[in-house]
Amino acid sequence: MRFPLIFAAAVLASATTVQANCGGSFSSFVDGLKAEAVERGFDAGTVNAFFRSATKDQRTLNADRAQGVFKIGFTDFARRVISQSRMDIGRRNSDRYDAVFDQAEARFGMPRGVLLAFWALETDYGAFQGDFNTLNSLVTLSHDCRRPELFRPQIFAALELYTHGDFDPVNTTGAWAGEIGMVQMLPEDILTKGIDGDGDGHVMLKSSEADALMSGANMLSSLGWHAGEPWLQEVSVPGNLDWSQTGLQTTKSGAEWAALGVSPSWGSIREDLQASLILPQGRKGPAFLGYPNYSIYFEWNQSFVYVTAAAYFATRLEGAPVFNPGNPDPTLSDNQMRSLQTKLAALGYDVGKIDGILGAGTRAAVRAEQIRLGLPADAWPTVELLNKL
Repeated sequence: MRFPLIFAAAVLASATTVQANCGGSFSSFVDGLKAEAVERGFDAGTVNAFFRSATKDQRTLNADRAQGVFKIGFTDFARRVISQSRMDIGRRNSDRYDAVFDQAEARFGMPRGVLLAFWALETDYGAFQGDFNTLNSLVTLSHDCRRPELFRPQIFAALELYTHGDFDPVNTTGAWAGEIGMVQMLPEDILTKGIDGDGDGHVMLKSSEADALMSGANMLSSLGWHAGEPWLQEVSVPGNLDWSQTGLQTTKSGAEWAALGVSPSWGSIREDLQASLILPQGRKGPAFLGYPNYSIYFEWNQSFVYVTAAAYFATRLEGAPVFNPGNPDPTLSDNQMRSLQTKLAALGYDVGKIDGILGAGTRAAVRAEQIRLGLPADAWPTVELLNKL
C-alpha cells in the first residue's frame, strides 16, 4: 500500500484540526464529516446520500493492527511472488492489452514490464482487489485517532469521485486502507491521476484494465519517472570491491562502476546515468545496479524487499534472465536480529524500534560497525558481526 502526496491544500484539514475531530461517538463523527463536506461546497443532498450507509468496520481496524512486515529475505520473497504462472499470465496480458501498453509508454514513458509487475503484485492482475467497503474503511480509519491525517482527506476525495459517478459508497470495495482497483490507488490519487483509458467518460480502476493501467502509468510518471531509462539491472561484482561504497547512500556513474569491475548480467550498463550498487543480501548474494528510476518505486511502497522484487520482476517481464542468488550468509533469526538491534542501539545508533526488521536504520548501523571492526562493509548482518559486538 502507499499513502499519496497531498494533491491540494483544500483537501486537507490541518493535523491539529484532524486530531480534534477523531474519536468520540461514531455517529457524531460522521455528522461532523457531513458538515465539513457542506462547508467545502458539496450539495447537502449529495452529502447525505454519500454518507447514508457509512458504518464502523472492526475488520478494518483489525487489519490495520495486524499489518504484516517483511522479515523474509529478498531471494525467498522474489521466488515466492514471481511464479511461472505470473510470468505466463503477464505475457498473455501484455499481448492482450498491447495497444494500452503502447499508449502508456508513448504518453507517459512507462515500460510495460513495470506496469505488469505492479499489476501482478498488487492484485494478481486484478483477481484479488480486496473486499473491504472503501467508504467504511476510510471513515473508520479517520475516526480512529492513530493516523487520521492520512485517511480523512481520502473521504472527501471519494466524495468528489462520487459526484462524477466514479465511486459507489455502498458497492465500491478494495484494500483495508482504502486503495481501489487493479493497481490499488487511493481516492486522492484517482481524482488527480486517474485516466479514462477506455474512453467511456469514467475512471473505473476496478473493472477497466485500460483505466487502471493508464492511471498507474500516470501516477508513476508524476512521481518523477524518467522515460527511456532503466530502473534495475542485475550485475556481477568483483570480490575486491570496496563494499562500503554499496547501498542506496552512494551513487556513481555507470562508467565509474564499470571501471571498478562491475559488469552487466544482462544488457549494457548505462554509463551516463548515476546508479547505486544494491546488495539485498550482502556481497555474497545477488547484485543489482539501481538507476534513478529505481528510487521512484519507494514513492509507491517503502519496503526495500518489496520494491526490489517489483523492480526485478519488471526486468524479467522485459526479458531479463533469472537472477543469480549466489551463496549469501544466512539470514539472522528474529531473536538474533533483535539482539543485534539492541546492541547497536546501546552503541548509540538509531535503529528505530527493536522489531527484528532489517530496515534502513539497522542497515546503516551494521555498515558503520562493519567498517569499525574491519569486516566487509556490505550492510548485511551476520552471526560473525553479532558475536563481535
